[in-house]
Amino acid sequence: MSLRLTVTPHQLQFKFDARTSRGAMRTHQVYYLQLSDSDDPETIGIGECAPLPGLSIDSRPELEAKLRKIVAEVKERQLTVIDLQQMLMSGDLRDWPAIRFALETALLDLQQGGRKVLYTNEFSQGKAGIPINGLIWMGEKDFMQEQIRKKLSEGYTCLKLKIGSLDFATELEILHQIREVAGPAELTIRVDANGAFAPDEAFRKLERLARYSLHSIEQPIRQGQPEQMQQLCAYTPIPIALDEELIGVQEAARQVELLDFIKPQYIILKPTLVGGLQASADWIEKAKERNISWWMTSALESNIGLNAISQFTGNYAISIPQGLGTGQLYHNNIDSPLQIREGWLWYGSDNWGKLPEQA
Repeated sequence: MSLRLTVTPHQLQFKFDARTSRGAMRTHQVYYLQLSDSDDPETIGIGECAPLPGLSIDSRPELEAKLRKIVAEVKERQLTVIDLQQMLMSGDLRDWPAIRFALETALLDLQQGGRKVLYTNEFSQGKAGIPINGLIWMGEKDFMQEQIRKKLSEGYTCLKLKIGSLDFATELEILHQIREVAGPAELTIRVDANGAFAPDEAFRKLERLARYSLHSIEQPIRQGQPEQMQQLCAYTPIPIALDEELIGVQEAARQVELLDFIKPQYIILKPTLVGGLQASADWIEKAKERNISWWMTSALESNIGLNAISQFTGNYAISIPQGLGTGQLYHNNIDSPLQIREGWLWYGSDNWGKLPEQA
């Protein structure tokens, strides 16, 4: 009845320099947590710990030591499924949201037979797809325009542009060019500033962006400035979505306080950053009570983590595109049944690839 936990590191290689306002990424270090039970050692549940440098609160040098400590604790204390469930519900992993997400999903996978089918819903059964946005990364003007043309040709009806690294006039020009090709009725546009705007310039920039009939803007100013964000959300000409603002806000009382004070139009949920699937469900419930809309987004996990997030999302009635189109970012991703067809994510035939240690 006791559990066994192993950890396999894997360095994902981006196909291009993935740029945000915080800088460029060429690699992404992730860890696969493999969980089994002594009664059935052949059945293995897998979860992914994939903190993002400069963003995740658990992206720090002590991460690997913390993983080793948890592995040792599972072995030495002969933890059971119930013990691990209690650990996940306690505050022990409050400062380690990416680890919590990985353990939670590994346990869900184990309990469902180790088939990487964590939930039984129309998405995981291949009966329904999930609408997703096409992600346009920051880069030189030509690079961004090339991405936009490609996504439109692939049938996306919602694009999300990373902004904040180019000259603002150039970014407005790119938006203008998109709108010349497709109007608001044909194409939804989201932008993500990743906190790039200074508070004293944010409203003026929002007014200029509003000319292009945008669906929303993510995190126009950096997190941790609640008064300024509250004012922006109250008077913005573009709906505002909180993203980084949710990171590290683990206690229910603080979550309520944040939503009640800032009153955003949307929140964006990344399980790796907010502490897992149940933590995301808790945020969703609080948002619904306040008529705040939401959508799910990956945090650049490999297909292991993306699969778990997508199946969780499939539990909900989805009306707007989700941010789940990141499975094609890496040269060395894990092969999976996840497929993108004309701006929709589908769970196809069961063709999972091997983890690095099994290769």
